[in-house]
Amino acid sequence: MLIKNGTIHDAVNALPYQADIALRDGVIAAIGPGLQPLDGEEVLDAAGKQVYPGFVDAHSHLGLDNYGMGWEGHDYNEMGDVLACQLRGIDSFNPRDTAIPAALRGGVTTVGTGPGSANVLGGTFLAVKTYGSCVDDMVIQAEVAMKCAFGENPKRCYKEKGNSARMTTAAKLREMFFQARDYGERKAAAGDDPLKRPKFDMKLEALLPVLRGEIPLKAHAHRADDICTAIRIAKEFGVKLTLEHCTEGHLIVEELQRAGWPVAVGPTLTHASKIELVNKTFETPGILARAGLQVSIITDSPVIPQQYLPLCAGLAVKAGMDPFAALQAITINPAKHLGVAGRVGSLELGKDADVVVANGDPMVSDTVIEAVILNGQKVAG
Repeated sequence: MLIKNGTIHDAVNALPYQADIALRDGVIAAIGPGLQPLDGEEVLDAAGKQVYPGFVDAHSHLGLDNYGMGWEGHDYNEMGDVLACQLRGIDSFNPRDTAIPAALRGGVTTVGTGPGSANVLGGTFLAVKTYGSCVDDMVIQAEVAMKCAFGENPKRCYKEKGNSARMTTAAKLREMFFQARDYGERKAAAGDDPLKRPKFDMKLEALLPVLRGEIPLKAHAHRADDICTAIRIAKEFGVKLTLEHCTEGHLIVEELQRAGWPVAVGPTLTHASKIELVNKTFETPGILARAGLQVSIITDSPVIPQQYLPLCAGLAVKAGMDPFAALQAITINPAKHLGVAGRVGSLELGKDADVVVANGDPMVSDTVIEAVILNGQKVAG
């Protein structure tokens, strides 16, 4: 496919520009003026239209909390094990969740999705495209982060099962990391001798990629003190960290600047349903972006329907966020947050051909998304 004459918002350059985009073999093959189609190549005339990368959400539960299915479709929280790090979100993902095509029509082509926040350790997130019939064909990376949670959710969900205080949550997380570190050291010391290896432990095995720095700890934290606890524990064990929700991040800007970890802000378009959300504001992503942090805006779908990700960015702009920073917060920044920016999140040569064509700014409510192209194929619009 060749997209002609569009106004390109590539999420890399702050100023849009007019150019053509050649999509070939599922990737972006060329960007520039005056490109000519190959024999038999479809041409999409985007004159007067705005062209964007497919939108990316760094924190969702799409495909794991199936739309309209009630408890039968609830597959993103394991309620019987407060330390469930052995679980993998890919094993609960349902490509036939009807929320997925709705997300695609909204221009959301990639999501980081996985376990919820009931557990101190909930399992791994995956990065996945929003079109396909089998998750194995849709997945970009099967394990992008290990989910953990601080604050009210683990307390509420496990208060009758030995986890009723914030210090207990922190202690359980530390204990698992201490055990995993010891387990990994014993495995390494045993070398190739199976008789010296520690007994296989699936939970501790699941934490080794975090300790090795291969994937980050994805820390659910709303309140400022919970954010600081997540940073403190990450320092103690030398692990990578992403901060999810970060509702009170605007109250601890200097601390977040010193830590330097990526932040994913949201879901903000909701009622303050618990005490740790009382300071929620759409000003937060703009404040943190101006402070030099890598900011993503998230829906936490199904909390906010996945297709409204661009509108959440628009509300952040209304609250003072720079429009280009808001665009980056739903494109390249979440792609970096998930570790998949080499493939998605911007319109650059060699990246996946995931493109959104709209009749205006998708962060404005009356804009119509006219075409969604994923892996070079038009799949919506």
